[in-house]
Amino acid sequence: MTLATATTRSTKRPPAPNGDRRLTDHGAWFLVLPALLPILVLSVGPLLYGIALAFTDAQSGRTAATQWIGLLNFRDLLHDTLFWDSFRIGLLWAVGVTVPQFLLALGLALLLNQNLRLRWLARALAIIPWAMPEVVVGIMWRLVYNPDAGILNETLRDLGLGDGRDWLTGLATALPAVIVVGVWAGMPQTTVVLLAGLQNTPRELHEAAAMDGAGAWRRFRTVTWPALRPVALAITALNLIWNLNSFALVYVLTSGGPGGRTRLPMLFAYEEAFRYGQFGYAAAMGCVMVAVISVVLAVHLVGRLRGGDQR
Repeated sequence: MTLATATTRSTKRPPAPNGDRRLTDHGAWFLVLPALLPILVLSVGPLLYGIALAFTDAQSGRTAATQWIGLLNFRDLLHDTLFWDSFRIGLLWAVGVTVPQFLLALGLALLLNQNLRLRWLARALAIIPWAMPEVVVGIMWRLVYNPDAGILNETLRDLGLGDGRDWLTGLATALPAVIVVGVWAGMPQTTVVLLAGLQNTPRELHEAAAMDGAGAWRRFRTVTWPALRPVALAITALNLIWNLNSFALVYVLTSGGPGGRTRLPMLFAYEEAFRYGQFGYAAAMGCVMVAVISVVLAVHLVGRLRGGDQR
């Protein structure tokens, strides 16, 4: 018997008995359980309760017992023009924030990826809006948009471009003004993710393309973007979902006004639940939003899987 054969035979292990496999599985579940419990208690549990609540006539301050009413809340929601107006505004908000956010973040990430002086300082300053709570961001931008003493109107007056206006209460300016704040507040997160993707792109590919005579645009189109595309699709889908769920920033800025021009679906559901006490009806709105977000997520996952098959 040769030494290699003896070593191979000695390293072979008999298959583990079924009892040992069960113990291994139980040990794995025991290790995962501390991470699963908060998710089950704080996420899955409330979600299931909210879905069940959507099929009832639950109201605040009601003495009678809550009853099961089936799809009645969803039928009323189907004919609620105010909700569908808020849904349309929510889509405008989500797309209006996500697209400029990605384009500006991509440009900033490309800039920060260059070998510039004080690049570390620029990177640190770029993530400041991300570190600020949404409530603080909303209060700060309310001061910027202040019609009497806001820095925006003061700058316009100094430049001779008019006496300024009340940006957050104007019917035509409220939504664009809020979108600007949303882009500013969310751009650092997208920038950090795209910058990480750029840094994972091998520099040898750029150097080879430059030696072949490719310009900056051609190098971006043939080298940078193919490597960055999976990261870009992922962060865009996450931003779209996050923006569809927006609540705190818009609530602090406008509370859904003026005249419902910035009333996002989550704001509308909040008002129905905690201002008018219609918990069952508000839960039905939440179920519709969960369904929409699930569709967006499913489309993203299917696209990623198809992209993986093509590769």
